[in-house]
Amino acid sequence: MTDTLWSPTAARIERSALREYLNWLEKREGRRFADHDAFWAWSVEDLDRFWSSLVDYYEVDFATPWTQVRTADPMPHTRWFSGGRLNWAQHALRSGADGATALVCVQEGGLPAREITFGALRRSVAAAAGWLRRAGVRPGDRVCAYLPNTEHAVIASLAAAAVGAVWACCSPDFGADGTIGRLAQLEPVVLVATDGYHWNGKEVDRADVVAQLRENLPTLRHVVHVPYVFDRPHPDGSTPWDELLSHDEPPEFEQVEFSHPLWVLFTSGTTGLPKGLVHGHGGITLEGLKWAGLYAGMRAGERMFAVTSTGWALWNMQINALMHGAGIVLYEGSPGYPAGAVWEVAARTGADVMLIGAAVITATANTGVVPKGEHDLSRLRHVMVSGSALPPAGYHWVMENVGPDLRIDSTSGGTDISGAFVGANEYTPVRAGRIGGRLAGVDCAAWNEDGDPVVDAVGDLVVTQPMPSMPVYLWNDPDAVRYTESYFDTWPGVWRHGDWVTVHSDGSISIHGRSDSTLNRQGVRLGSSDFYDVLETLPEITETLVIGLELPDDGYWLGLFVVPAQGYALDDELKQKIVTTLRTRLSPRHVPDEILAAPAVPHTLTGKRLEVPIKKLLAGRPLEKAANVASVDDPDALRWYARFAADRLSSSG
Repeated sequence: MTDTLWSPTAARIERSALREYLNWLEKREGRRFADHDAFWAWSVEDLDRFWSSLVDYYEVDFATPWTQVRTADPMPHTRWFSGGRLNWAQHALRSGADGATALVCVQEGGLPAREITFGALRRSVAAAAGWLRRAGVRPGDRVCAYLPNTEHAVIASLAAAAVGAVWACCSPDFGADGTIGRLAQLEPVVLVATDGYHWNGKEVDRADVVAQLRENLPTLRHVVHVPYVFDRPHPDGSTPWDELLSHDEPPEFEQVEFSHPLWVLFTSGTTGLPKGLVHGHGGITLEGLKWAGLYAGMRAGERMFAVTSTGWALWNMQINALMHGAGIVLYEGSPGYPAGAVWEVAARTGADVMLIGAAVITATANTGVVPKGEHDLSRLRHVMVSGSALPPAGYHWVMENVGPDLRIDSTSGGTDISGAFVGANEYTPVRAGRIGGRLAGVDCAAWNEDGDPVVDAVGDLVVTQPMPSMPVYLWNDPDAVRYTESYFDTWPGVWRHGDWVTVHSDGSISIHGRSDSTLNRQGVRLGSSDFYDVLETLPEITETLVIGLELPDDGYWLGLFVVPAQGYALDDELKQKIVTTLRTRLSPRHVPDEILAAPAVPHTLTGKRLEVPIKKLLAGRPLEKAANVASVDDPDALRWYARFAADRLSSSG
């Protein structure tokens, strides 16, 4: 058994938000819930009573009453709380006292934080929502943004939700092509855009990208300019941000049906355009109350600090802490500039809970920074780790260098559900390399290839009962064809997530990486098609293939195979052009670890690149088990990759 690094005291459990809810639940249900294991088992045995218990406990404000917890339709067609109407933004803003801090805004470089109270936030959201209504924005219209992790994004997202519009945001480290490929699908009527952002001590100008967005989003009726980095006139034809907040309005929240679209989060775009995952007001309200309340344990007066950009689902998830009257810390900049910056921010802002990518912890450890020796982190009680599994060394580093009395909570879920499937709870000990267990209302398991659940063995992560925060639908997918292909093709009516996992006999979880070809670098999913769309416009390149490979100890290798065009070679000059193109048109995260010349790229007979089989070859699987050569358009090319993989493995071994 893995050694226990930390265990909660009985006193800590007893005063937790989870135990408070369980005490209430015992009275409601007339039965004992001794620990989280008993609670989880009940929550999936009686899914309807579990979710309705959250509605009752958190007093969800339905403008019209619901008539049925869920319909009998199988996933992905299940609908929840039929007839009920509500608004997510109303719940996010209803709890905090007027004078309590809602947002703590910190910019890279150590400048003083800007604090915004709940009262000021409510006024700003009401004013911005009023401006949107006067601008003709109606329920269902799309309000999109190109913003960093600042108060502007939080205010705009809440205002869009307040009018019943659909929100989507791209982080400004995305280039024009990656942003247009996402937002153009939505046909937005309003774009809220920054002039730039900060990264590694530099001011990054995004005026040119915003100009391209305006040219390539023909449905725009209004562009709101946020002068965040540079002091210069707002672009012609745009509305200054201050104008949105200039007229006080009474708070007004459009009451929408439970499944009315709230926001669109985009997947990586491994095949074709990135998929737009549409989450509903009601599902996110319930997931947010559950996750931020029972698992992050947020209470009024506390602060949550998510180290994230607006392009990651953690950004959306953190806003739900506001529902509990807690504040959130918004950090804009590089997490590693200077080294250990985020730990200084956590101390300075008095964070109680941190959400952080495993890659940020590993990067900090490699710098030699010892946060507890430099900063007062005594308020920090809980570090939630997402993006990728935290390696065992990361657990030890946090305990030794951040604080010995911390819950380290490695979680997994993310973009698909804007929440988590698995993670720790108030009862679980901390063990290096292990996730605490399954979260309430999540009936997940590891299945083998035959669709049988397996314990203490690697299997596919599946979810066998619906969750309210699963996507209501995918954008531009009216018959749920793409939705079904993405999650339900392997086992109809069962969500297959695409992760290799082990469910251990003690209930803890290990995650071993992606079981499909999605690239997951530093906790952020990248789409292979983004690479291809950008690189294959270069005259020097015939075709490319990008492969991401998980390595031991949380390592990750992003390799780019390039087939040069006739008359060209993959020399240093072309490699540099590839790096520059990816960095400027997509993002720095898209720059590969290695760029390699290849004779060809093999495809299926229907023309799809063999990403998954080649990833399997590079992971050490023999050719006959990685692919069916008879189903490949160029078997000799596939054999070249098999030889390449074998040579690479033998040289590294």
